[in-house]
Amino acid sequence: MNFKEVNENYTVSEAIKEAQRCLHCKVPSCKKGCPISNDIPDWISELSKGNFGNAMQIINNRSNLPAVCGRVCAHERQCEGNCVLNKKGAHINIGKLERFVADFDSNSGMTHEAIPEKTRGRVAVIGSGPAGLTVAGDLARQGFGVDIFEMEPEPGGVLMFGIPEYRLPKEVVRHEIKKIENLGVTFHLNSTVGEGITIDDLFAQGFDAIFMGTGTGVPKRLNIPGNENPAVRQAVRFLRRVSLYENGFMDRSEVIVGDGDVVFVIGCGNTAIDAARTAVRMGSKEVTVVYHRTINEMKALRAEYDDAVKEGVKFLWNTSITNIEALDENAIRSVTLNTEGVEKEVPADHVIMAVGSAPASRIVSTTEGIDVDGNGYVVTRETPYGMTTRKGVFAGGDVTNRPATVVHAMHDAKLVAEGIAKYVDAVKLLDTIDRQSNS
Repeated sequence: MNFKEVNENYTVSEAIKEAQRCLHCKVPSCKKGCPISNDIPDWISELSKGNFGNAMQIINNRSNLPAVCGRVCAHERQCEGNCVLNKKGAHINIGKLERFVADFDSNSGMTHEAIPEKTRGRVAVIGSGPAGLTVAGDLARQGFGVDIFEMEPEPGGVLMFGIPEYRLPKEVVRHEIKKIENLGVTFHLNSTVGEGITIDDLFAQGFDAIFMGTGTGVPKRLNIPGNENPAVRQAVRFLRRVSLYENGFMDRSEVIVGDGDVVFVIGCGNTAIDAARTAVRMGSKEVTVVYHRTINEMKALRAEYDDAVKEGVKFLWNTSITNIEALDENAIRSVTLNTEGVEKEVPADHVIMAVGSAPASRIVSTTEGIDVDGNGYVVTRETPYGMTTRKGVFAGGDVTNRPATVVHAMHDAKLVAEGIAKYVDAVKLLDTIDRQSNS
């Protein structure tokens, strides 16, 4: 079982040499391809001259999670895919350079940001995934006191419990979170808002605004005969269990999948690929991804697919599972595959579903005034950006059905952070005017 990170980092000389290939375009298409408009040519220029601190400072202006983005962003579809050198098949390896700068900075302890006095207001952030961490980091830098409430025993959300170790080492996530904590952000772990504490409780504690960055924690299921068997698992929950096991919070026996099993994964997004490659690492004998469309229509990155194939994962295109046959109440015996109208029953031990997820309702159901759409996603407004139908409560990230990736969630969260700042400033200004008028 090997969860060691797949892609290795640059050495100093390799990073500088790669940075020196950048053409420093007057109209940088790489920046346009980045959802958070990272000033890519500027920090690469500093890197090419060996000015690592300057490069990090430029990156920090747009990103709270550079070591994460450098590893898990869809670079081939974003910055690198838009690099002018990509036409010749020789794009700058922007993701790997960003990762190098962030890791170098973290390992050497170079960056020590000044912590502004927290006099502008207090904001509660629910969830410490990419959206929550971005809102917290942005507002903390602007003089807001920020408290994050996280239901898990460690902060990080999907970064810690949803993306496998071999793609995103947990120590990297911990380093990024420590940087945000150093900005004066307070973390409350094992705190589930909507169960032990409510939105109203948080307002009663004196918070001026609340941000919901809770993601989509309820996996979707396909209507397949036999899918109620406990041996049919959800990808997000499987990945979470493996991460908990890897970090000492769960026993190996509770992961279930592995140890010579035959596993089928339904779906072909990045989560499905993560689940398949993780099942291989947990000792499964045979892992097959089943997708009802073609390779050209899969949502997963081609690089992730290529790595999965190298690791032995099989793929069945234009195929669906139409039946799951139970062995007993906790195990399955076989699945029926339908490939372009031809059905075949094959042995199987586990089925993992990776067909999307929806928001949990525990916060909405315990709070008056927060509207959701027909699919359970939180409804927000444009002005102030991200505010729900409940005054002072904001939402962003997957819970609003806008983002699709880590960096898209960060982009959305940055806009919401602006909306929160404007809202709190306006409320405090009106309060001041009222007090002066009544004095």
